[in-house]
Amino acid sequence: MDLRRLDLNLLVAFDALLRVRHVTRAAQLLGIGQSGMSAALARLRQAFGDQLLVKQGGGLRPTARALALEPEIRRILRDVERVMTDQPVFDPATARRGFALRMSDLLCHLLLPALVRRLRADAPGVTLKTAHLGPEATVDALERDDIELALSMSLKIPKSIVATTLFDDRVVIVARRGHPQRRGMRALDTFLTLPQVKIAQSPIDDRFADRQLAEAGHQRLIALAMPHWVVVVDVVAASDLIAIMPESFAQTFVRDRAIELVTPPLANTAFTWSLYWHRRYTADASHAWLRGVVTELTAPFRKRGPKSA
Repeated sequence: MDLRRLDLNLLVAFDALLRVRHVTRAAQLLGIGQSGMSAALARLRQAFGDQLLVKQGGGLRPTARALALEPEIRRILRDVERVMTDQPVFDPATARRGFALRMSDLLCHLLLPALVRRLRADAPGVTLKTAHLGPEATVDALERDDIELALSMSLKIPKSIVATTLFDDRVVIVARRGHPQRRGMRALDTFLTLPQVKIAQSPIDDRFADRQLAEAGHQRLIALAMPHWVVVVDVVAASDLIAIMPESFAQTFVRDRAIELVTPPLANTAFTWSLYWHRRYTADASHAWLRGVVTELTAPFRKRGPKSA
C-alpha cells in the first residue's frame, strides 16, 4: 500500500461502517451521500485487498480481516484526533528551555530585574540570552530564528512577524538639575544650540530628533555619540549636555540623580513599546507563557501618566 495515496477519510469511513454495519446508516453518520460511502467502501477493499464487509440480510458482516483491523484503525484515529486537538503542555516549574530576546540596555534596565526574579521563582530551568540589535537587524534576527522575542518600537515588519502593544511612552529632555538653559530648552532655537548626547543605533534619537528636525531643515548639536543608554544619565548629571530619552526610562533615575525632565520642542513625542515575534511561535505554549509574563510585568508602565515639566 502506498501511504501517500491513502486518504485519511477512508479510515473514518471504515470506522463508521464497522460501527453500524450498514452503508446507508454509515453515510448518515458521517453526513455524506450513500453513493459516497459505497465509493469509500470500494476504495477500502482495494486498499486492503479484502472484502472487509459482505452483505448479510439487510446489513453487512465484517470479514476476519476487518475485525482484526477495527481496533488498530480506531487507535490510529484517536491518535490523530489527539495530535490535532491537544495543546502542548508547558509547565514553567519543570521546564528546561532557553529564550533569546532582543532588548536594549534601556529595556533591560526597565524589565530585566523583574523578569529574572519571576523566572527564578516560577521557572528556574528557563534561561535568557539578550542582544541589543538595531531595527533592521532585529527583524532579520526574528526571521532567521536567531532571536525568539523582541522588545522594541516602530519596527517595519513583514507579514511573518507579529506585534502586540506593551505600553505607551514619550520622549523627554533629560538635563542636570539647575541647568542654565532649563527653561529655554523648551524653545526650538535654544534646543538646537545645546550640546547633546546621541545613542548611535537608537530609533528613538533617529525618529524623534534627527529625522524630525531634518524634515524641518534643522540639525541639533551632537557633542557625544555612544552605543548605550544607561550611562547617559550620569553624563548628563555631570555636565551641561542634554539628551532625549523615553520618559519611562528617565523617571527611574529622577530620585537618585541630579537630573530633571523637560518637554522637548518637538512636534511628535509619543510612541509605543511593542513585543515582536515570528508567527512560527504564536501557538508555542512556552513562548506564549513568556509573552504573557513580559506583558504582565510591563503593566505598571501602562498605568503611569506623564510626569515631565
